[in-house]
Amino acid sequence: MGLARQFLVLFVACCSLWCYTLYCDLTKPLPVPQLNLDEYWGPGEAAKYREDTQIRPFDVSYNASVLLTLRRKLNDLPKLTPPLEDAGPFEYGFNSDRLKEILHYWRTNYLERWRDRERYLNQFPHFKTQIQGLDVHFIHVRPTEVHPSTKVLPLLLLHGWPGSVREFYELIPRLTKPLADERNFVFEVIAPSLPGYGWSQGSAKKGLGAKNIAVIMKNLMARVGHKRFYVHGGDWGALVTDLMGTFFQEDIIGMHQSGCGVAGTLATVKTIIASFAPSYFIEEQYIPFYYPFETYFHEMVLESGYMHLQATKPDTIGTVLVGNPVGLAAYILEKFSTWTNKEFRTLTDGGLEKFFTLDALLDNVMIYYLTDSITTSQRLYAEVFSVDDLFSGELGRMTTVVPSACAKFRHDLLHTIDWALRDHYRNLIQSNHYEDGGHFSSMQLPEVMYKDLVQFVEKVEILRRA
Repeated sequence: MGLARQFLVLFVACCSLWCYTLYCDLTKPLPVPQLNLDEYWGPGEAAKYREDTQIRPFDVSYNASVLLTLRRKLNDLPKLTPPLEDAGPFEYGFNSDRLKEILHYWRTNYLERWRDRERYLNQFPHFKTQIQGLDVHFIHVRPTEVHPSTKVLPLLLLHGWPGSVREFYELIPRLTKPLADERNFVFEVIAPSLPGYGWSQGSAKKGLGAKNIAVIMKNLMARVGHKRFYVHGGDWGALVTDLMGTFFQEDIIGMHQSGCGVAGTLATVKTIIASFAPSYFIEEQYIPFYYPFETYFHEMVLESGYMHLQATKPDTIGTVLVGNPVGLAAYILEKFSTWTNKEFRTLTDGGLEKFFTLDALLDNVMIYYLTDSITTSQRLYAEVFSVDDLFSGELGRMTTVVPSACAKFRHDLLHTIDWALRDHYRNLIQSNHYEDGGHFSSMQLPEVMYKDLVQFVEKVEILRRA
């Protein structure tokens, strides 16, 4: 009996030592990798490249022949398969009856007013500049009529897929307009199209993932004259924001994200532990943001098919969609329906106009169509999920002390509990929950996003003055 007890004590001690060693390994911060700030992504040989640092004005403008071709394609529709009689309206994907209505609006009402839409898209100053071999497009809005005592803060806004700079059109005027209140700051906004998206050139070389885009965005901000700045992002923009705040901690004043998250073993373990007694880790009213797991995994199965396809065969699905306005509209607008609220799958109109106008949605689709950027935008999935890239589990073990904020919208695709976030974001000073809102929160609820961002910046500015 004594020998058995000794063996048990030894076994427990070994297990405890193993667990402690594993915990130490999981919590040991990883160093930030060495980055090539000049890596060349353009066509041809890097040795022959001479960067043109000029910043060139750019206008959204397309000739009549482009519009005539689009109108012809929208008139020559394929025979769309009717939805199943006994299925939910969007249960099998984008409802073809609803799609016909949108396509009719697109080829008549919307296209008849395209010059007005061009003027709308051109309401902010657009520019292009060459960085690391790529033509990078960006919107740059400086505030006007600023009082001498008002501080102008540079702010980088980063979108994701299948969004574009169009997501920020309702947000930018709020950010750049000085207000007669106690705030003593206003924003100078730089909103680029990510490389391969919209009017920004896609890479000619393999490997342009999120960490490389973070470098390009830093170089862009330096090009427009800002060494230190704030950054906000959603979707891929949130990951690039995180990477910038991790790689360039001396340059980022504060980072604000919607849909922020941390992957990796430790974050997963903490999320599982918290699931057994969530009220100890999360305020009671916010538990449904994270649990139960069954709901999360069910939605992942339903909504992640596109991700696997784009992470493995982006050029194949790109070939199906490029130059195909019908397929492009269905593929993109489906995300603006379900990712805004999964319950919209039960609505005959997909809930698209509950928060967005058809003009706003079609502006975004038009950007992809007119620039033929759907394939290059989807390649980002293949690069980020490549074994050669910096996967998110490693990023989670690289700590950042940059002041950070997370805006959590109830119907977004992913939420991470603060207990797991804080291992990476060592200075998480704001984490707000909103009972409404989904994945495209800047476009859906611009006033809410504006107030959350301003609340965060106020906190950071107080810390900077201390």
